[in-house]
Amino acid sequence: MKVDINSLPSNFITVEGVKLHYQEVGKGPTVICIHGAGPGASAASNFAGNVGPLSDHFRTILFDMPQYGKSSKVVITEGRLSYNARILNGFMEQLGIASASIIGNSMGGQVALKLGLDYPSRLEKAIVVGSAPVAPIMVPFPVEGIKLIDNYYKGEGPTREKLRQLINTMVYDSSFVTDALFEDRFQASIDPEIIAMQKGQDKYVRERLGNDLPNLKAKLLIFWGMDDRMGALDVGLQMMRLVPNARMHLFTRCGHWAQVEHAGEFNRLAIDFFLNA
Repeated sequence: MKVDINSLPSNFITVEGVKLHYQEVGKGPTVICIHGAGPGASAASNFAGNVGPLSDHFRTILFDMPQYGKSSKVVITEGRLSYNARILNGFMEQLGIASASIIGNSMGGQVALKLGLDYPSRLEKAIVVGSAPVAPIMVPFPVEGIKLIDNYYKGEGPTREKLRQLINTMVYDSSFVTDALFEDRFQASIDPEIIAMQKGQDKYVRERLGNDLPNLKAKLLIFWGMDDRMGALDVGLQMMRLVPNARMHLFTRCGHWAQVEHAGEFNRLAIDFFLNA
């Protein structure tokens, strides 16, 4: 079905005192879509081109993590993967979702993996897009895009120039970054609540999952763009080695947003994986 993502109603529940925003459409087995960690990110902005085809087969939930979208702008003082996985577990419990499959872009994929490790019964299958739960081997870390994210709120603070440079590292073809998408993300990134949160969020506690990934029970599909400047390709290959039941799909002429730049093929592969793998 065709879905106007802007017409989907907003829903809110509270977990651990944190207001969580989500939208949903469709019926069937549950698929939760979780965005990445760039400034102004939200599930709606990351998955606008995917929710329609997914909702033909699944109850599709667009989930805004704490600090993003319309969810509460809380300061995280612990490992953010552990925190977000626990919040997601509480979210699923409140909605009566015993288990679900997850599509996670970038950090959203890391959170999906952490959920599967900490709460194995919750995760059926996972698709991760350019996610980096382990450190790269072949390139220095942090990579180019991560440096730009880390610096976005520093110095003179957010500017359109800084966001343009950052978002251009996320795609191979900048025509996918429409003026409306760019402006929506910029306005979200300068929300006063976000600015106040960033002043208290000196830095995240980074967690690596390499030692634990061999324990992941869920089936895993990894998407990676050959031109991804936010995540190193060898990270995907490491996950292939570490996760017992994993497969990987590479796109050429593709950056960090495979679900955006190759939406048609991405949707077909994702639906087939969830239905038949």
